[in-house]
Amino acid sequence: MKKIIFAGCLLLTLGQTVTLAHAETTRYISDDLSTWVRSGPGNQYRLVGQVNAGEAVTLLSTNPETHYAQIRDQQGRTTWIPESQLNDNPSFKVRVPQLEQQVKTLSDKLANIDTSWNQRTAEMQQKVAGSDGAINQLKEENQRLKNALIVAQKKVDAANVQLDDKQRAIIMQWFLYGGGVLGIGLLFGLFLPHMIPRRKNKNRWM
Repeated sequence: MKKIIFAGCLLLTLGQTVTLAHAETTRYISDDLSTWVRSGPGNQYRLVGQVNAGEAVTLLSTNPETHYAQIRDQQGRTTWIPESQLNDNPSFKVRVPQLEQQVKTLSDKLANIDTSWNQRTAEMQQKVAGSDGAINQLKEENQRLKNALIVAQKKVDAANVQLDDKQRAIIMQWFLYGGGVLGIGLLFGLFLPHMIPRRKNKNRWM
């Protein structure tokens, strides 16, 4: 009789072992409670302690008949807990520091971006100011050249007027010289015959 009972217990233990999943994965205790853990996969096993809400534990196996999960907590204890009290996602206890770190990282990046943007804006303003200065200098130089061109044009116009006056004066002088020569020639033509004595015609006297 004792052998039969021992064999049955052995088979039951082996059956439980076969039905357990042995892949070790991380699970998290539900955030809304601190739960008791037991020494075996069922309510009939004694309570051996507690695990804190949000604590990360390692899932060792599950019992599909009792829906209990075998876990190893952060203290190294191997116990059993109802499978419904485990979550796949990290708890708020874990996620809040992560989110805070992400917020800090993003805030630092934003501050760096803001600083970089301000620096670039200042550089662009300096470049624009420099460009405005260069543009103003070019405008002033252009105006100066325009004024110089106007003065030079006036000088050219004045020189052309003087040249025209000189040309007219030269033409008038040539006209005067030509008129004088013509007048002298005309006078010579008029008075020269009277100044030369005429020969008497012998045939006339005879």
